[in-house]
Amino acid sequence: MSATDAHTEQDHHNPPRRRRPGVILAIVLLCQLMIGLDVTIVNIALPDIRADLHFSATGLAWVFNAYTLAFGGLLLLGGRAGDILGRRAAFVGGVVVFTLASLAAGLAANAAWLIIARVVQGLGGAFASPSVLALIATNFDEGPRRNRALGLFAAMFSASLATGLILGGILTQYANWRWVFFINVPIGLVIAALAPLFIGETPRRPGRFDTFGAVLATTGVGGLVYGFIRASTNGWSDPQTLTSCAAGAVLVALFVGNESRAAQPILPLRLFAQRNRAGAYVNMLLVPTTLFDVIYFVTQFLRDIRDYSPVRTGLAFLPLTLAVFATVRAVPRLVQRFGTKPVMIAGALLATAAMLRLAQLHPDSNYAAAVLGPLVLAGIGVGLTTVPLTITILAGVAPQDAGAASGVLQTMQWIGGGALGFAVLVTAYGTAVRGAGDGASGGNLPPDVQTHGIATAFATGAGFTALALLIALVVIRTVTPAPR
Repeated sequence: MSATDAHTEQDHHNPPRRRRPGVILAIVLLCQLMIGLDVTIVNIALPDIRADLHFSATGLAWVFNAYTLAFGGLLLLGGRAGDILGRRAAFVGGVVVFTLASLAAGLAANAAWLIIARVVQGLGGAFASPSVLALIATNFDEGPRRNRALGLFAAMFSASLATGLILGGILTQYANWRWVFFINVPIGLVIAALAPLFIGETPRRPGRFDTFGAVLATTGVGGLVYGFIRASTNGWSDPQTLTSCAAGAVLVALFVGNESRAAQPILPLRLFAQRNRAGAYVNMLLVPTTLFDVIYFVTQFLRDIRDYSPVRTGLAFLPLTLAVFATVRAVPRLVQRFGTKPVMIAGALLATAAMLRLAQLHPDSNYAAAVLGPLVLAGIGVGLTTVPLTITILAGVAPQDAGAASGVLQTMQWIGGGALGFAVLVTAYGTAVRGAGDGASGGNLPPDVQTHGIATAFATGAGFTALALLIALVVIRTVTPAPR
């Protein structure tokens, strides 16, 4: 069934409602902005949260990890929910849960309360986010119009991460850390009010939820993430590190086996049968890791080594945000002219160059000479890469698989880049710090030791982007743009 057929089917299902693709796009992109902001807006507020709610040094990491694991681990289930319940129902329900959980997080009176609220935020985001891409896929025909919409989606994903740092710095410095959560409430209320007015419900397809598969995926990836993070401080000989990684690997293997047998899997393995889509999925795991690498470790460098204030640190990422926006506006035209493959190759090359330059950081490196250029290169590189990858993944997807395909795409982004890939980078950082600091991996590290760890993380990130470049060159074939 074509995208046009999907439009007809949707209009028949909701005959009184006129489709307004522009308004629909604005609503779903506002949701994507809200969810993306929440990932990084909390980062700069973490020291204040720790002091106010009496988190331990290790427990504080779960303010970020609890959200990321719940969100990334349940995205596949959320994508499937959109196919079964209707994408508008899953979208609105997820937004409402996310908004209420944000309010609860802002009102948190202790550490446990905040962690639970963050898990519920992740749950809401996991049901809302897959419907963003699925609604784009079913409301815009393949070709220039869909490519422009996907370009704006990629801009929201990438730029919201950096914008979150700017807002987080402003809110933390001039208001209170609780406002990094409260800011989601008015946005969520607007989305929940407008969506039923302008977004028609998609047909509900008979089926059931693969809850067992979702549990296996979430706990398996969680075990791997915990193992990698523990290895960063305790080394690979630590029994808990080995046990956690082994258990995570077994659970992931069981998940793949379950999906191959399930009548209605949350991860249809047929999505990986096409060579182009399989390669693009792998690269969608690798490339976003670069963005998390830059945001997290450049923040550490500027705050800890260069002694930047929260607001100054957030504003330092403005060139990255502007580079992403400028790039994604040009990408649809570039794809139309050259096809997807040359554009994503250029993006992977630029992202690799940015990582290699940041791997040269030392304690005396200043922002203008050593950080500004790589931030711009990384923004251009990620923008050039993620849009063609999204186009490649969604090309030719049947309407009944649109939710699942979108869920897998975003799972690769968030579990790959935001959890598992990031855990690998943290492990590289921790291992380098222990080696350079006589076994110390925490506390007040000397600037040269901490910078060495940061540079090692960037070198590891360069390996990720180089692998993405190889896959783009060897595995992925160009998607021929539809005529204007």
